Amino acid sequence: MPRTAARLNRDHLEYGVLDPLDLKLLHALQLDGRAPFNRIAAVLGVSDHTVARRYRRLRDSVRLRVLGVTDGSRLGRDTWIVRLRCTPDIAPQLADALARRPDTAYLGLISGGTEVMCGMKPRSRQERDELLFGRLPRSPSVTSVSAHCVLRHFYGGPLSLPSKIDALGPEEEAALRPPSTDRREAPLSLDQTDERLLAVLRHDGRAPLTELQSATGLSEGVVKRRLDRLRSTGVLYIDTQFDHEPLGHAVEAMLWLTVAPAALAAVGSALAEHREVRFAAATTGQANVVAATLHRGTAELYTYLSDRIGVLEGVQSVETALILRQVKEYTYEPVR
Repeated sequence: MPRTAARLNRDHLEYGVLDPLDLKLLHALQLDGRAPFNRIAAVLGVSDHTVARRYRRLRDSVRLRVLGVTDGSRLGRDTWIVRLRCTPDIAPQLADALARRPDTAYLGLISGGTEVMCGMKPRSRQERDELLFGRLPRSPSVTSVSAHCVLRHFYGGPLSLPSKIDALGPEEEAALRPPSTDRREAPLSLDQTDERLLAVLRHDGRAPLTELQSATGLSEGVVKRRLDRLRSTGVLYIDTQFDHEPLGHAVEAMLWLTVAPAALAAVGSALAEHREVRFAAATTGQANVVAATLHRGTAELYTYLSDRIGVLEGVQSVETALILRQVKEYTYEPVR
């Protein structure tokens, strides 16, 4: 059996609800979430109708969403990871309240329901100071608050590898991969038109040009040039969001690693190559590397900690916590 077919058959068993064509489509959208269906269809050797039908099925079966995400680092903004430890009775309400805020990104309930962790993206130093010193919840039920500035992304967000699904072959990847971004430019600035475009794409990364025209009042050509500039400079990247449990990953964990400073780059590079890792970054704080990982079960998590993390030179200690509920990833949808 050819290597690609064997890999797809193995992945089909691992991912359960998805067949090889579903995985190829998911990989294609991770490469370029705005790629037209006819372009994807031509590369995959199927009809436009098949791609559109499979896309709708993925939206239902694994709640696939394609979202436009702003890379704050290209605008001179920092990302903070905030940990709020609290009493179990208020954790769900606190998480939902934080999720409704526009300056929060990823947000989850961890540590047996006694900790809320969220990524926060203040737009200015003033917003940062207001956030850290005044706007975070302060009550007897919140027992501690710690904030960690993200210093370097190793994996996840705009700097992630194209995909860890490996459903597409090298030629298929090359045909679908968008042009690389130019990150050599100094931090950029946005005007109101850019903000309106990003607001639409934040909820639907595949929003058609006609919808973007309506939001901005500009011609199709001007909107397309604006969109191309936002993407080519790295301010905007298109990401996919979907449920991992139906794909066989029942356990999601947060790892807080204390790493010797001289080993930060090497540990970060190693984490980026691990198939279990969906996000990894260097941060401020005693635990100076954070990683989000996916596993089929707790036994697999144990093996990962023992066999993969335990052998990394420079890792001095690891704090592990299971994510009990993901409340928000980029945009907030109330739990029904």
